[in-house]
Amino acid sequence: FSSVVAVPMGVRLRGFGATERLNMAAIGSGGKGQVEIDGCESQNMVALCDVDPGKAAHMFNRHAKAAKYADFRQMLEKEGKNIDAVTVSTPDHTHATAAAMAMRLGKHVYCQKPLTHSVLEARVLTDLARKHKVATQMGNQGHSNPDSRRYVELILSLIHL
Repeated sequence: FSSVVAVPMGVRLRGFGATERLNMAAIGSGGKGQVEIDGCESQNMVALCDVDPGKAAHMFNRHAKAAKYADFRQMLEKEGKNIDAVTVSTPDHTHATAAAMAMRLGKHVYCQKPLTHSVLEARVLTDLARKHKVATQMGNQGHSNPDSRRYVELILSLIHL
């Protein structure tokens, strides 16, 4: 991923050896999705999805071996057994729906902000992550950037003078 993946307490990720890679799928492959896919370059990209094949063409071509889809529901249904984790970089109104479907299939999820549009949706996703024991993270690159961490260190050092 393009930032550190936070693993909630009690979530056990299957063990990976030093040479093993995650099988990744991207829901949203053009636009912001390209950044997320680039952040997963060291992993195995097995499926890509985008409703606009023109906007996603660059990633579709770069990952020629990955299965291509226009509908994330079809991708998850058909490729689910081959996927370990999913990135979600779609228009805001589909974030929670795509993340929920992936979690119900036991997939770890990295989803762009906003994760949800209501407290209820947030609670549903929290419950799904716990129930299916999957790691999740909402994209907020500004706060996971090493420079931002350094700013926090500097501010904390001033507070504790």
